[in-house]
Amino acid sequence: MASTSAPSADGSGPERGGAATAVQSGQGRLADLAALLSFAALAFWVTARLWLHPGHQVRANRTDQALFEWMLAHGARVLTDFDYPFFSDRMNVPDGVNLVANTSVLAVSLPLTPITLAFGPRAAFVVFLTLALLATALAWYLVLSRYLVGSRGAAWVGALFCAFAPNMISHANGHPNIVSQFLVPLIVWRTLELRRHGRWLRNGVFLGLLIVAQGFINLEILLMTAVGLGVVVAVLALGRRTVRADARPFLAGLGVAAAVSVLLLGYPIYVQLLGPGAYQGLSTLIRGYRTDLAAFFAYAQESVAGDPAVSTRLTPNDTEENAFFGWPLVILVAALVWWLRRDLRVIALAVTGALFALLSLGRSIQLNGEETGIWAPWALLEDLPLLHSVVPTRWTLAVTPVIGVLLAIACARSAELARRYPAARNGIRFATVTVLAMALLPIAPTPLPTSPIPATPEFVSSGAWRTYADGDRSVVTLPLADATYAEPLRWSAQTGLDLRLARGYFLAPDTRADAPEPGVGVFSGPPRPTSTHFSAIWRNREQPPLDRTQLVADLRYWQAGAVVLAPHRRAEQMRERMTTLLGAEPVWTGGLWVWDVRDLTG
Repeated sequence: MASTSAPSADGSGPERGGAATAVQSGQGRLADLAALLSFAALAFWVTARLWLHPGHQVRANRTDQALFEWMLAHGARVLTDFDYPFFSDRMNVPDGVNLVANTSVLAVSLPLTPITLAFGPRAAFVVFLTLALLATALAWYLVLSRYLVGSRGAAWVGALFCAFAPNMISHANGHPNIVSQFLVPLIVWRTLELRRHGRWLRNGVFLGLLIVAQGFINLEILLMTAVGLGVVVAVLALGRRTVRADARPFLAGLGVAAAVSVLLLGYPIYVQLLGPGAYQGLSTLIRGYRTDLAAFFAYAQESVAGDPAVSTRLTPNDTEENAFFGWPLVILVAALVWWLRRDLRVIALAVTGALFALLSLGRSIQLNGEETGIWAPWALLEDLPLLHSVVPTRWTLAVTPVIGVLLAIACARSAELARRYPAARNGIRFATVTVLAMALLPIAPTPLPTSPIPATPEFVSSGAWRTYADGDRSVVTLPLADATYAEPLRWSAQTGLDLRLARGYFLAPDTRADAPEPGVGVFSGPPRPTSTHFSAIWRNREQPPLDRTQLVADLRYWQAGAVVLAPHRRAEQMRERMTTLLGAEPVWTGGLWVWDVRDLTG
């Protein structure tokens, strides 16, 4: 492991003597504390509006925040009610939801249960998001400073970028599972440590447990980490003379890690791929999300130099700004690779980063929002098992730690040059700070924008709903909960998932007889006549026909006890339509229009 001691004045190494060592140790602890405080300050800066306004949510991705609040409530329910962790019937009645295939974040929701129970799912979500950013930065700092570069200052720069890069801030808009990358540097560290002789069993078990934990946060990030490490290890093996000596403990430890991972993740993965509610990959539309080539040189919305008009043109939605490194940083990265080309680690990073950037372009290259028709390699891979569930543009997420580690290596090398050439020390430091500022300040993060959360109706918060839908019955909302209207998930979460929902926001297989892509994942599951009709009203589109017979059949299918309607922009139209279909007026109670349908559904 690289030394973490402070160098002597002449750059020849640590000074000898107990007093000097104590001073260096004290300086190191102060540096670590300063790094921790800076990471915490930046994490709270990004999430500041969520802390300052308890009644707000992320503005760019409200539906995903509601989903993760529901997932946090599920994690709490696993511990308090001993619910089955991998599947739930509290949403999408009666079919339920495959939670392993829908990012249930059990590795986070279970530990956060005390916060969820004491302060509610929304508060737990904000804590989740803030700690994800902080923990990711701290983990990278520790691994970089103690193992990969051995310099606290260089590690601080690399960790800041890894945790607060533009694509991380973009996904902080409702994707805390993707932002939670604090196990990635630990997996990198323990994988590279597998070559240590005499510790293959312990190292393998430790790595296996880290893999399992990451699997219960986000499997997509785990896949990218595995691919990236595979490329890095292959390049390092080709360039090192000790590869034969290191291969035996490395492969032995890797075998142990694989065995531990299969033992502990085998059943959950089986549920994900073959259990009820399992789907076979994503739709062609979602798999078409790709990184625009121009996005690498542009600035994201939540960056200091960001321009929403530009990012909107270059991305499929506001939470998929997966490149947006800015042209100064792209030029700097190219220059650093050339400068440090004799360092095998840099070559491995360059190959890995180039591969991920290429894969993120999708099946064909897009430039400035325009299709070029130029073929890209992802076209050969997108239909393969596992890869058919990857959103190609997200491969760019793996470029971020590559750049972060490269920046740390470069800063450590610059510091080494400053120690080696005392006469030029000030000039080298000034040049280093100037170049970093030019590349990184334009992409510095701004606080996440927020918007008010609609108040939970008293009908829900008071428990009045239990009169209609306690036990096995569900509540049908208008429109039914889906990818564009997820507020009912938040209502359910606030009841500890006691309130069961018809439909919801999740991925499930398309089982329709006329499905264009049978078995692939579709949001909210296959539609039914009633859900389609009211969804069309919500979207202000032409409504397909719906008669009373179809409505009653759907209500019986959903085991509905009540149909409820909150005040919103289409409420009057929906109230009139449902009243006509049921032949009965609703009752206004607890902030909702409520139709009692228990007599209809039996």
